[in-house]
Amino acid sequence: MTALRTEAGRPLRVAVIGGGPGGLYTAALLKRLDPAREITVWERNAPDDTFGFGVVLSDETLGGIEHADPVVHAALKDEFVRWDDIDIVHRGTCHTSGGHGFAALGRRRLLQILHERCRSLGIDLRFRAEVPHPARLMAEYDLVIAADGVHSAAREAYAEEFGPSIEEHRCRYIWLAADFAFDAFRFEIAETEHGVMQLHGYPYARPSAGADTPTGASTVIIEMREEVWRAAGFAELDTAETIERCAKLFADALQGRPLRSNNSAWTAFRTVVNARWSYDNLVLLGDAAHTAHFSIGSGTKLAVEDALALVACLEEHPSLRAALTAYEEERRPVVASTQRAARASLEWFENLALYLDQPARQFAFNLLTRSRRVTHDNLRLRDARFTEAVERDFGCPPGTPPMFTPFRLRGLTLRNRVVVSPMDMYSARDGVPGDFHLVHLGARALGGAALVMTEMVCVSPEGRITPGCAGLYTGRQAEAWRRITDFAHAQAPGTAIGVQLGHSGRKGSTKLMWEGMDEPLPRGNWPLVAASPLPYKPDSQTPRELTRAQLTDIREQFTAATHRAARAGFDLLELHCAHGYLLSGFLSPLTNRRTDAYGGTLTKRLRFPLEVFDAVRAMWPEEKPMTVRISASDWAEGGTTAEEAVEIARAFAAHGADAIDVSTGQVVAEERPAFGRSYQTPFADRIRHETGIPVIAVGAISSWDDVNSLILAGRTDLCALARPHLYDPHWTLHAAAEQGYSGPGVQWPAPYRAGSRRPQTGRTDAPKPRLTLGS
Repeated sequence: MTALRTEAGRPLRVAVIGGGPGGLYTAALLKRLDPAREITVWERNAPDDTFGFGVVLSDETLGGIEHADPVVHAALKDEFVRWDDIDIVHRGTCHTSGGHGFAALGRRRLLQILHERCRSLGIDLRFRAEVPHPARLMAEYDLVIAADGVHSAAREAYAEEFGPSIEEHRCRYIWLAADFAFDAFRFEIAETEHGVMQLHGYPYARPSAGADTPTGASTVIIEMREEVWRAAGFAELDTAETIERCAKLFADALQGRPLRSNNSAWTAFRTVVNARWSYDNLVLLGDAAHTAHFSIGSGTKLAVEDALALVACLEEHPSLRAALTAYEEERRPVVASTQRAARASLEWFENLALYLDQPARQFAFNLLTRSRRVTHDNLRLRDARFTEAVERDFGCPPGTPPMFTPFRLRGLTLRNRVVVSPMDMYSARDGVPGDFHLVHLGARALGGAALVMTEMVCVSPEGRITPGCAGLYTGRQAEAWRRITDFAHAQAPGTAIGVQLGHSGRKGSTKLMWEGMDEPLPRGNWPLVAASPLPYKPDSQTPRELTRAQLTDIREQFTAATHRAARAGFDLLELHCAHGYLLSGFLSPLTNRRTDAYGGTLTKRLRFPLEVFDAVRAMWPEEKPMTVRISASDWAEGGTTAEEAVEIARAFAAHGADAIDVSTGQVVAEERPAFGRSYQTPFADRIRHETGIPVIAVGAISSWDDVNSLILAGRTDLCALARPHLYDPHWTLHAAAEQGYSGPGVQWPAPYRAGSRRPQTGRTDAPKPRLTLGS
């Protein structure tokens, strides 16, 4: 690689704003690769000023450092404290999980190492210096790196160009330290009269005679919800009083030792996201560009990895603009994934009170897997004994993965926890399911899932989404469905098949999905009805607001369809109250603007969906279960909140729903969902723990490892998977084979049993060297 230079051929002049680990390490790498570069680091604080105590780095990050700068790596290696265990203390019980592998050192020592490296390379370090305005630096230097933290002045100076979004979260926390070394990463929960508080602690210095910390040292972070912090009086305490109070609260964890501060103050965590990471010759790095909650220990790690990527891109690309673009393209997906994991973790701790009544080991497993970075299978590799103990407590027979344990809904026992989620196929004719549906649903019934759901089956011709939607508004349609349920019951005994009933509301009379999703039909449209006369999109048909008489008619359509569903032999019925269709349109304040008894407060918005539910439940056989699918968030300002979703679920349960199928969104076209792996599960998790109602989690759950993790952690009772079953109709059978499981939780159809083991592949291993021969 050739070091990037200016167009005139001279070495780059680089200004770094911020003397934290990310800025210093970037400067050192740039100078090492081209000693002719003129590099200046501006830091307003003194060299020894730092906030926080310990820094945790992963083996992966250390590997990158070793490759890029062996001198820094060697210095760090001598300082690291390493440990494998995580201790989780909950209601007086400590559970330990091993095999995790951490490395930490003091933040001050890290800075000293980087200062020494920068000085040895000839970098100009300017401490206690007023940083010039970014515009001046951009004019005087070829490249300006803003590594000035979460409150980045450089980012704010060009906020219009960077497009920052900063979200403040619900917990207050404070960084403290204790002068002894924990022997594990420690999480401890304190249930006080004011609410739940938690300690996060880890060692960062070994006991060493003659060192600054002869007894060792540990980072201690105390965290709690804002309302708990205020109720406990911390807002009125000074630093000394705060430290003393925290030490008393967690006296057992600290073994009676005091805590100490380092300019410590209570703060709320802020998630920083930027639309763009560079502007002209100014680039953001570390917390200035992005933040990730401390509970997954990624702040310094991300900054160091940013430094490695930025410097590599500057070496690999011929122009500054190309290098900065490549840096962002390389790092943004990695950072986005980390931020999703961090959000899952911080929200878990924000909602910690929900999980306190879990059995101690399950609570520990839930905590360990909270970010989805650690999973059931991953934890089994790290600590098989701990994972097996959690499984025993959960009730897994020996050798049985959690996903293959049974679950009962009313009179129906499901043999495992996998559901084939409803998926619209748009392949019916006049609402009649045909051969395609027989093959589609029949294949998935043979595929091992405990419950196979139909697509949304419409209760009237006007209630269809598209001309290809299936229905249950004629006897012919019911007979066609009976053909499918008979096949499933005969050829896949033990597999239940469920029907989802719904009405399209304002989202009807549209093209088939692959011809233009949610686009109006060019001809042959039918009139639409909805809670309020609001079109779904600007070019959508405007629906008519339903009158009371029409509400009665639609309720009777649902009842008639339910009667046909029972005759057709379905085992379970789900009422579709999600995704902006008719009943969902009543629930959301964004789509229900009525001023009568069916609009306004949540109680009124629930009225018609509950009337329909009651009518359907009265018609549906008593011994057969009913579920309700809801959108727990509209992903839009002013829409359904997570708190309202809990109340919606509680209302349906009070009327006899056996489980809530928790989806989100698709209610308004302007939604902005936070997509990601298992991204809807937190909504199901909250409903389950706040109400005690069984839930079905759905949305970007794609692996059997995810299913096992969610079930064993108690975040859901069942997992509904859609696209994985389009990719592989026998997804559940293959999940069993890949885990080496055979048992009552899954049954291979007799003609398929010869394929119940993974096919053999060519050998890829080679003979291992066993002897060392002398020359």
